[in-house]
Amino acid sequence: MAQPNFIDNFSQQFTLEPERSALLVIDMQNATGNRTMGLGKLLAEQGNSASAEYRFDRIENLLIPNIQKLIAGFRQAGAHVIWITYGANAADASDAPHHIAPIIKATNNIAGQPEHEVVEALKPGPGDLVLNKTTQGAFRSTALDSSLRALGVDTVVSTGVSTNNCVAMTSMEACDLQYRVVVTSDATGTDSDEMQEATLTMLKRLWSRVLTTDEILAELSAGRNDA
Repeated sequence: MAQPNFIDNFSQQFTLEPERSALLVIDMQNATGNRTMGLGKLLAEQGNSASAEYRFDRIENLLIPNIQKLIAGFRQAGAHVIWITYGANAADASDAPHHIAPIIKATNNIAGQPEHEVVEALKPGPGDLVLNKTTQGAFRSTALDSSLRALGVDTVVSTGVSTNNCVAMTSMEACDLQYRVVVTSDATGTDSDEMQEATLTMLKRLWSRVLTTDEILAELSAGRNDA
């Protein structure tokens, strides 16, 4: 049996409490999460769909069902669900940082366009907060921090895409802002197993707990019953 790494003794340790927790659904949009639109359409036109097969298979077969379960569990527990989108607000993407603007333009990820919308299977509820970012981290370019504090939330559970980009950056920003952080291992996705596992390994080193959907739901249920 592998011995615990020394850093494990210093990594985040806590139990989820529903009234203090929010589920973050990050960038689950048609632009990069739908194989027939945005990135998927662009790659198909280039004859390169195979390069994103892992990504879209994981989104359709794992992320969407597990995020649906998490949303239902958070609602049942009385916890918050917050949607994070990314993309430009300006029609010419002039408000997007230079390192993100090219992919935003290439995937037509502009507010008001179909590509910018959340994938059909995961539409936000009428009372859900939806925040749009123009950076990879959600705290840098949205009101997420002030919104969480107003809601009395000090714990965030990250889901969505991409694990090694926007999910990781948002989770690390949250940790540096002294939130308690959980990253969901089977409700996050990127372009390969290698990238997925490497990012989760990194996040477990001080930044967050890494739990499965079922582990998160079990803790929420226990916390609700203890209240």
